[in-house]
Amino acid sequence: MLDVSVLKDKVLTKVDDSSADELLFYTEDGEVYRMHHYQDCCESVYIEDICGDLNNLIGSPLLLAEEVSEEREPLNTWDESFTWTFYKFATVKGGITIRWYGTSNGYYSESVSFEKVD
Repeated sequence: MLDVSVLKDKVLTKVDDSSADELLFYTEDGEVYRMHHYQDCCESVYIEDICGDLNNLIGSPLLLAEEVSEEREPLNTWDESFTWTFYKFATVKGGITIRWYGTSNGYYSESVSFEKVD
């Protein structure tokens, strides 16, 4: 698993957000990166919100690519265990924040994976 900071200084040609549980980042040099979660039985991890315009990330070097943790309330009061994960990206055109939400019974991962697609 990679840190999203590997995208810093890269130029994106496309961001595919057609799925609620993964994003694909395509770079100018032909690389593809996938942000997702390997789902298991007693958990749910998904993109809760994308704040900003993904088109701001296309065609200019990424000046910011980072994961940020923050304590927040759960989306549902019955969530036994939950994790908020935020990914911040920016170019000279503007920035975005991708907000992931994960919930489980406490025994399963609520983390987001970021990896290079071969």
